[in-house]
Amino acid sequence: MKIKDTLSEHEKQLFKDAIGKVKPMVLDTIHPVKQSIKPKSAATGQKSKKQQAYFHFSDQYEPLLTQQGPMKYVREGADSYAAKNLRRGIYAPDLILDLHGLDQIKAKDEIAALLYACQKEHAQCVCIVHGLGNRILKNKVPHWLVQHPDVIAFHQAPLEWGGDGALLVLVDLHDKFNLKE
Repeated sequence: MKIKDTLSEHEKQLFKDAIGKVKPMVLDTIHPVKQSIKPKSAATGQKSKKQQAYFHFSDQYEPLLTQQGPMKYVREGADSYAAKNLRRGIYAPDLILDLHGLDQIKAKDEIAALLYACQKEHAQCVCIVHGLGNRILKNKVPHWLVQHPDVIAFHQAPLEWGGDGALLVLVDLHDKFNLKE
């Protein structure tokens, strides 16, 4: 069905004068490229696991943590002496993460990578050195750790591992006997 042209020649000329010189468009043809579907590589699988670990950290979540005394936390249903044992030095850290000089986004990425490495390296206890500084990471790191399902408990580190500027974290290992991954 053709639409009737209702414009006069004068109106068409006014339009051409207003628009100016116009070059007609050339219709390009795009040939779709067939992509083969490749199986997931090990690197892709590792990245998704790190992304899953990162997913658990929210800046909006504010847990109810003790404001008096040293920073400590024990997951619901876990042994209440876990935090005391961390404080007493019964657990020595298998891995140490130093967050000095990192912003919040990079610190979250590093903590996610650390928790992923705990499963891979079978590290049950880790030390996260956040420092004191402006107290930004000192306040945020415990809030992030509380959200992660692999964290059993944490406690302010003894002086030998960083004192008030560090946390000792007890991690739940999913498969303690499987050395391959």
